[in-house]
Amino acid sequence: MHIGADPALIGFISRPDSVDRHTLENIKETGFYTINHVNTEIFEKAHQTSARYAREQSEFDAAGLGADYKDNFPAPFVRESRVQIGLSLKEIVPVRINNTMLIVGEITDLYFPSDIWDADQGIFDFEKAGTIAGSSLDGYHTTQLIRRLKYAKP
Repeated sequence: MHIGADPALIGFISRPDSVDRHTLENIKETGFYTINHVNTEIFEKAHQTSARYAREQSEFDAAGLGADYKDNFPAPFVRESRVQIGLSLKEIVPVRINNTMLIVGEITDLYFPSDIWDADQGIFDFEKAGTIAGSSLDGYHTTQLIRRLKYAKP
């Protein structure tokens, strides 16, 4: 989710750490992580990465996805993802009502194919990227832009 623009912050919710959360542990240990857009070609493999693998098992290998290290960034990107975001951990905010955590990171690295970027508007064409949306724990949906609106002002 969008948290702020300056600095560029995005966040995600991590489930309660009542069981081993290897990704969360890695983020805490290294201070870096990636968010990779899931697309129509890889959503089944991406879904499989949520399985509870043993710590020594790479979920990239288990799901058939490629780990891609770029420009000395310490965490792997998903090779097959068309929008890859590298982040530096800024804050972990406990959500007390259900023991989840809001993980907030600052965007430090961003990779995407040039044909999905509309430089005139400063936006991504997510449909061209094949980016899909997830719902609940197991639903995947394609996106369709209805219309862009101007910035709302009183």
